[in-house]
Amino acid sequence: MARSGLIALIFGIYAAPSDAACRMALAIGLDVSHSIDASEYRLQLDGLAAALLSPDVESAMLDLPDHPVRLLVFEWAGPGSQRRIIDWLVVLSAADLARTAAVLREQPRFESVSSTAIGEAILYGSAALSANSNCWRRVLDLSGDGQSNAGILPRDLSDNALLGVIVNGLVVGGEYNTKHGLGLGNITEVYSHYSGEVIRGPGAFVEVAASFSEFEAAMVRKLLRELQSPAVVRLGE
Repeated sequence: MARSGLIALIFGIYAAPSDAACRMALAIGLDVSHSIDASEYRLQLDGLAAALLSPDVESAMLDLPDHPVRLLVFEWAGPGSQRRIIDWLVVLSAADLARTAAVLREQPRFESVSSTAIGEAILYGSAALSANSNCWRRVLDLSGDGQSNAGILPRDLSDNALLGVIVNGLVVGGEYNTKHGLGLGNITEVYSHYSGEVIRGPGAFVEVAASFSEFEAAMVRKLLRELQSPAVVRLGE
């Protein structure tokens, strides 16, 4: 029987439908609560912009042009404090990434709130990702420098509320800890919080940036791990 054009996705033990519109929908949520000062805000957004322009990340993003990545970037802080910076974008070219990076670099800081509502950010990101049900994978990235202290707690979210979304984390320490005399213990606690209560789904993980000045490098590592190309096999001719 002819099977021309049939595509089998091998990602662990996983098969994608041949008509899948994209291989991954990726929503990146950036913590902009009160603990993030103006310089750290810029390091975070400029770091993400530079990470998206990294040659390795660009190559991974554009690796399967017939099944592109969809990208969304939003900011989050307390309950009800989420704002999209980049709405859903189908990444088809290096020019798309360059335009995205330019928007991130020009993004002004808006007034933030003091609370950190990670559970609310997860619900917001999961709802946004639900519009991409025909993608092979739906991944939510959350970066932050503190534990959840407002709104629904991550540990109280049911798996059904996440709608099959994989949640990964990027924990940031350093400058805030130093300024407030918290030392390395705080980042250890935040890492434990993310690894124990925030991340969800098959292969979910936490990346670490010792400080916001290392955010770019940590984001590159994180994106490459998430975008690592699955093997694609064409069956039949």
